[in-house]
Amino acid sequence: MTPTVPGQLLVSEAELARLQAIIQARLPDLLRDLERLVNIDSGSYTKAGVDEVGRFTADLLRDLGAVVATEPGGELGDIVIGTFEGPAGGARPLLIGHMDTVFDPGTAAERPFAIAHGRATGPGVTDMKSGLLAGLHALAALRQLGDETAARGAWLPFERLTFIANPDEEIGSPVSTPHIRSHAARSDLALVLECARENGDIVSSRKGVADLHLRIHGRAAHAGVEPHRGRSAVLEAAYKVVALHGLNGRWPGVTVNVGVIGGGTRANVVAQEATLAVDLRATERTSMEEAEAALRAICATSTIPDVTCQIEEIARHWPMEKLPASARLVEHAQALAERLGFAANDAATGGASDANTTAGMGVPSLDGLGPVGGNDHSPLEYLEVDSIVPRTTLLAALLLAVSRDPVVAGWRAAGA
Repeated sequence: MTPTVPGQLLVSEAELARLQAIIQARLPDLLRDLERLVNIDSGSYTKAGVDEVGRFTADLLRDLGAVVATEPGGELGDIVIGTFEGPAGGARPLLIGHMDTVFDPGTAAERPFAIAHGRATGPGVTDMKSGLLAGLHALAALRQLGDETAARGAWLPFERLTFIANPDEEIGSPVSTPHIRSHAARSDLALVLECARENGDIVSSRKGVADLHLRIHGRAAHAGVEPHRGRSAVLEAAYKVVALHGLNGRWPGVTVNVGVIGGGTRANVVAQEATLAVDLRATERTSMEEAEAALRAICATSTIPDVTCQIEEIARHWPMEKLPASARLVEHAQALAERLGFAANDAATGGASDANTTAGMGVPSLDGLGPVGGNDHSPLEYLEVDSIVPRTTLLAALLLAVSRDPVVAGWRAAGA
């Protein structure tokens, strides 16, 4: 019989209380781990720092019994993939966390990890080193619970659990996406460890985003002597900026923003080249495709004669739409959170994550499962320390619940 309120039926009160007690006891270790990781400069292009976080993550995964593979990231950090094997027939979840931040080398020395007035601060403390550690410590708690209640070593309630530590999420996951897609295709669900929203919401949908550069090519000429011979790429860029921003409001949930303009060499030279960096976001794939088609039409036509334009795609995430099966994960999370004494409403957000990739493949996905924090990508980034234990407990209990849910077990056969 299918449970009507999943989280209330599949994890006992004793198990929930024990998981919370285990994670509470682990809190000093988790905070020490967090201090260590936050004090490592691991901006997306700081390979040495990202790889240092990766080695730390790989060691913890091995300690838990995972088989760990490190896939080369080239000039970027390496991808760390831990695989746990359990009894056949169980669910196959994919957990994803990222190791990189948006901050430049030297930031950790300028404002290292600190805790004051119940908040932890430092570069990447919420986005998302605390989420990465929440995933690892949730697995450790499940292992301890399993070792206490079952035959030692038989703690994993899944056929397979895959943990991917991503080195390049903040720049669109160019290196890690093929690996995420490969493992997601063999998984039944995906849980992404980005932080919860400032109000505690989890994330069931995200806008898709396309990072596009428009390269505009004109003709140089002397601006004073023979301007008529020139074809100004900068002037054409100005027309295109107006046209691109005119796309806003045409489709619900679609935003288009020209965030950076570059072009020209000197004031007395008609500009030969110009570049527009464009951010396109949408809540639904259909509207995103329609808006992008309109954007490409703007690129293809010119107000200034003889000026051409090409589009370079820098990064892309299709929208994370709330799949019907994903609602089941939301139900579990909300019911468990209520039993733990807090609310976990599900929300839509404008930022993209690796959940866009998994949901876009049709894999039931839930995001925002890390601790609570805010002011991401800024010097004011913070983590609510009191949220670490309840949110990590929620994650561990959610894994336990989905492992026992016959609805989730049936997704594979149903092709959900």
